[in-house]
Formats: sequence, structure tokens, C-alpha cells
Amino acid sequence: MTAPTLGAVTDARSLAELLTPLNEVTDRGMHFEGDFVSWRDHLAASRRRGAALRGRLDPARPAHVGVLLPNTPEFSYLFGAAALGGFVIVGLNSTRRGAALAADVVRSDCQLVIVSDETADLLPNDNSVPTLNVDGPEWTALLEAASPDDFVPGEVHPDDLLMLIFTSGTTGDPKAVRCSQRKFAAPGVMLAGRFGLDRSDVAYLSMPMFHSNSLIAGWSVAVAAGASIVLRKKFSASGFCDDVRRYGITYANYVGKPLHYVLATPERDDDAQSTLRLVYGNEAGAADRAEFHRRFGARVVDGFGSTEGGVSITRTPDTPDDALGPLTAPNAVVDPDTLEPVAVGEIGEIVNTSGGGLFDGYYGDEAATAERLRGGMYRTGDLGWVDDGGYVHFAGRIGDWLRVDGENLGTRPIEQILLRHPLVSEATVLGIPDEIGDTVGAVLVAPGLSEDSLVEFLEAQSDLGPKQWPTTVWLADTQPETATFKTARAALAASLGEPTWHPKRR
Repeated sequence: MTAPTLGAVTDARSLAELLTPLNEVTDRGMHFEGDFVSWRDHLAASRRRGAALRGRLDPARPAHVGVLLPNTPEFSYLFGAAALGGFVIVGLNSTRRGAALAADVVRSDCQLVIVSDETADLLPNDNSVPTLNVDGPEWTALLEAASPDDFVPGEVHPDDLLMLIFTSGTTGDPKAVRCSQRKFAAPGVMLAGRFGLDRSDVAYLSMPMFHSNSLIAGWSVAVAAGASIVLRKKFSASGFCDDVRRYGITYANYVGKPLHYVLATPERDDDAQSTLRLVYGNEAGAADRAEFHRRFGARVVDGFGSTEGGVSITRTPDTPDDALGPLTAPNAVVDPDTLEPVAVGEIGEIVNTSGGGLFDGYYGDEAATAERLRGGMYRTGDLGWVDDGGYVHFAGRIGDWLRVDGENLGTRPIEQILLRHPLVSEATVLGIPDEIGDTVGAVLVAPGLSEDSLVEFLEAQSDLGPKQWPTTVWLADTQPETATFKTARAALAASLGEPTWHPKRR
């Protein structure tokens, strides 16, 4: 039996439904570190785990299973088991530690946590969290005692809870986002169709599987297309090109700065002749998108969205390099206080005026859910502005909004200007509290940069307003990142010492 064409599954509303056509597929599946598992065997492994874990879960409690693993076949099997209706999977962030990580487990009502030798020590060693180690004998015995045929899934509905995914925590404590079957299936089908992916494609998953980007923009897209998956335990810029050549990868997803890191590796003569034809993600800079396309010949599609899924904005071929994409209803940019649309060129909050979109709420946090949906709109907390052509530009987070001399300023436009300097590879703009309002601070990764060079550069930027001038600058070797390659702004602000310069106009 072969996989159907995409058209046969475009009406699928649950991830479980998308997996059904792959039950007997043997010529496509998952590659991992030189090994290959067909989709038929993958789904059998998922059903085995669903059957094995069912007996370990108290039916009187939420059937939540935490997964604290790197990108390994076990994670993929467990996600498949959850998709088939076995339990709710909770993606635990392996960059968190100790009490903070244990709090995530408690907050998400995990009955047990699946760990490995690599991650077991991340949790407190006090037996407060029941764990199963996939590298230990108990796990082996549990699987040997179960059979795929023992797993009898119940009826799966599109709005059934499939996974809890924690937000990145770039500005504060992460929250557990409720993700339904539909939240994976709908984007998977949409993106596979939009990009023309099919059974001949090979999708590359190197972003962490505890995050939405990997599972929604990678795993689910491959499933919807009937394609194969290459699973990378951890993203490696130096290993990216080798993997593309080794497996014939045609599609990859990303979030944050991976394209930038790949471009920092030595260029090869045959880069542009690789099989890679499309990469999709968000938050890649315009210069990196253009250079990646030049070097690899692959189309780069950068979108705007979040784990919550309340707003999605996608670039079109005519979108300006520094814009997110056209602003189309029900999305809007509004004054955060009045909720009225702002004028062209003015900064406001990016919202979905029709409601929550694919946002199903935060688990166990009704107050945070209500805050996100206040005013009857989905509130992204992101700032933007619309140009004369109707394209929306990102201007930073509301929490990063600067108040300089009575004027509200977004951080992102200033960061984009700073990144034009040839020596600046990373730039983060922060508000520095003043007697009244803020002044503009900037943390730069810029080896070899001098104060005179920076001042000369800033003076030459015609679109840098006088209130946007960085009056405090720190030079840093690196900037702290989340596991999804975003700048951890709160950690960065807390780590700053004495400023390097106080640049002044000459």
C-alpha cells in the first residue's frame, strides 16, 4: 500500500487522521544517525508505547506524560502515541533545571516524566517526580510486555488536547499552551499543500521537539505530505550541509538564528547544487534570508507566529525585505489601550480581531488566557507598524516598548538599523530607566567595533530618529539564548555590568 496524494488528506482535521494512510508505508519513514525506521514500524512503535504507558496512568487524573528528551526516535514514537489518542504529551524544556523544571512538571499535571541518561539529572533528585528512563531496564521490560495490538485508540476529535507546549520564556516564566489535534493537522496540511511537498520529499527536523516549530512546521508537515523525516538530535550548523547531502533533504524548518549560524560555516563549491529547495520558519533576518538563498539556491519563507497560534502572517514574493508580510483581516495593528487601528507608520499591537484563532488557552492559567484574549481579540503582545503599501513590520514586544521623551518607541526598528553595520552580528535594544521614561541601550556582538566607527555609522543612518539614538552600549562576546535560538532578554538584562560606551553625536 502506498501513501495517498496530498489531495486525499486535505480534509483531515486531526493528526491521528493524517497518520492513518502511513500505517503500511515501508519505503518512507524516519532517518536517525544512519538508521532508518519505516512509517509502518514507527507507528507500530508508537502503538506499543501507547499500550505500555496506559497501564501506568491513573484514569482518575489527566493522562499527561512529560517528555524530557533530546530529538531522538523515542520522542517521535511518543508523539505518535499521543497523536493516536494514547495520552497527552507534555514537552519539557531541557534547558531548564531543578526546581524550575519540576514546577513545569507540576503545573502541567504530569503523572510521570520520560527521561534518558542524558536528561535524568535535570530534575531534582528527591523522587518528587516519577520518571521512566528510556535507557534503563524498566523501560525495556515495559515495552517487551506490551504489543502494538494491545493499543486500542478511542475516537479522536479535532479539538482533543494532544500536547502541552511551553512558551519560550524570552521575557518571563514559560506558560503551558494547550495544543489540540487540529492545531497540528491544519498547519501541516496547509503548509504541505502551499509548498507542494509530497512523498518524494525529505524533511529535516533539528529544532527541539519540545517546541511547536519542530512539530507543527516539521513533523506534521512531513506526515501530511507522506514524506520522510530526518531527525537530528541537536541542531548543528557544521553538520547541516553534511546532513542535506547524506539524506537528500529537500525541506527544513527553523526558528530564530539557525540560518545565520549555517552561513557562518565555510562555503562549499557545490552548496547551490544540493537537494534543499525550501526552508520555512520565523525570525531570520533579511540579509540571512537573501544570503541563504544565494548560497544554497533554496527558497526561504519566513513567517510570523507563536506557539499560541493566535496570529499568523506570511511573507509574499513582493513583501519588502524588512517586513513580515501583508496585513490582512482579521489581523490588525491597534492602539493597545483603545483597540482602534493605528495610522500608517504608527506603532501598535498586532492582534487578531476575530478572536483566538488556533489558540486553545493556557493550561491551568485562566487569568493568563483571559489576558491574552482581553477585548475580544487575540493579543500577541507584539508591536508592529504598517507601511504605505499595507505591509506590517515588527517593532518588538510590548514589554520592550521604550518611552523616550514622551514618545513610544519599538526596539526592533533600532535593532535592524544597528545590524546594518558590517561588524555587528547581533543587536538587542533595551530600555534604560531614566528620571522620566527611558533612554536607549544596546547590547552588541561586534568584534573589532570602535566607538568612533559606531558613531560615524549611526550619524549616516537617515532613518534613525534622534530619540532612537543608543546612548548606552555594551559590547558582548555572546548573548544568552533560549533553546529555540531567540535572545533571552530577561537573562541578558540581568547579566549586564558597566557599559562599554556612551556614544554621543559629534
